[in-house]
Amino acid sequence: MKSILTEISPILSFLDRIGLVYKLTEIDGQTFLPGLKLSDGTLIIDINKLLYPGDILHEAGHLACMPPEIRQSMSDDLASSDLHQGGEMMAIAWSYAACIHLNIDPIVVFHENGYQSGGENIIDNFQRGSIIGVSLLQWCGMAFDNIQAEKNQAQAFPYMQSWLCENRPA
Repeated sequence: MKSILTEISPILSFLDRIGLVYKLTEIDGQTFLPGLKLSDGTLIIDINKLLYPGDILHEAGHLACMPPEIRQSMSDDLASSDLHQGGEMMAIAWSYAACIHLNIDPIVVFHENGYQSGGENIIDNFQRGSIIGVSLLQWCGMAFDNIQAEKNQAQAFPYMQSWLCENRPA
């Protein structure tokens, strides 16, 4: 148990710094990802059931990429909507950027047992400049692609302009 806490400590510190709410507690019942669930805008983490620490960043990405009024009510059963379906692509990009920011090997998030065993392909795509989900992050004011970064004299993804979506895009 101590080693998992040591492993997730930088991730939890990051979530604290950016203002995402999490709680370390036991989870009863089944969850989509072992040891993790969303409940009313809070990321619930059961460290005894957590199999992949990087999954914390991915689930945090789901919360971070939604406007506050949606984030605060998010729970495991997300409504099937364009916003939540786009949220998956945004969470992938967000969690990749978080890995780079935290100097964590992206394989921690995109491990072999996630993403239908396509984690290495996702990492490869990001490293080759194929930036899945970044256009949606840009739409939400969270990141810039290379073109917009140059126009705004700012850094491009994987640098994040904001770690949290603050406004609902028009």
